[in-house]
Amino acid sequence: MRLHLSRFVCLDAESNLERMEREGAWAAAGGADLCVFPESFLHGYRQRLDPERARARFRSLSGDCPGTAFLFGTLTEEGRNRLTVWQGGEEKARYDKVHLFRPAGEFELWQPGDRYAAVRLKGWTLGLLTCNDLRFPEQARALRLQARCDALVAPSWWPWRRDHVFRTLLRARAIENAVFTAGCCIAAAEHREEVFAGAGNHVFDPLGDPVRTEDDHTYILDRKRREGVLVDPLETFVDIQRVETF
Repeated sequence: MRLHLSRFVCLDAESNLERMEREGAWAAAGGADLCVFPESFLHGYRQRLDPERARARFRSLSGDCPGTAFLFGTLTEEGRNRLTVWQGGEEKARYDKVHLFRPAGEFELWQPGDRYAAVRLKGWTLGLLTCNDLRFPEQARALRLQARCDALVAPSWWPWRRDHVFRTLLRARAIENAVFTAGCCIAAAEHREEVFAGAGNHVFDPLGDPVRTEDDHTYILDRKRREGVLVDPLETFVDIQRVETF
């Protein structure tokens, strides 16, 4: 699978929509199977954008580039932080962020989701996580065991000063679940009401080794990189419900 991970700089909402369309068309022209945009990339924490207007632009872009699937971070009318997957002008999957990040005030901004989600694209099953979800290994494990995901994709709004944490969690989720992991983070926010330096984009294979990019956007997920996996939870997981405390 050929991934395009955006290095998006969040400006004002109108500029962001135009940039999204340009970059999405560019990714599709380059042969991307999946083009990923970060969490909340159109509005950040402080701007407002009509969710229906955003969906109309998602529909238009994906309809114009039917060979590429698009993963967008957005908000809903109900106040949920949503990942939405579009292809051929139609929404194929959605996931509402379950593990909100209390230090950033997300519990006051959004309502948490109540289920996990995966999507099947071009022979791959991709588990969807958003940013702080990476801190909860049970979510990644459920996506591997129940949805049998080949890869986990985590659009994020993660600070540059804690990029080492972002990298570490992505690598850990890759190794312990024997899957690819891809973290697509906002590069920066430069809106007058919100200035932010984001972490990097990182992709790890099922052994925990980095997948390199030649152009800072394109990553190739090759199943041959699964060779050498020592422990696959699909084969050896033991479901223990009982915990004894002495």
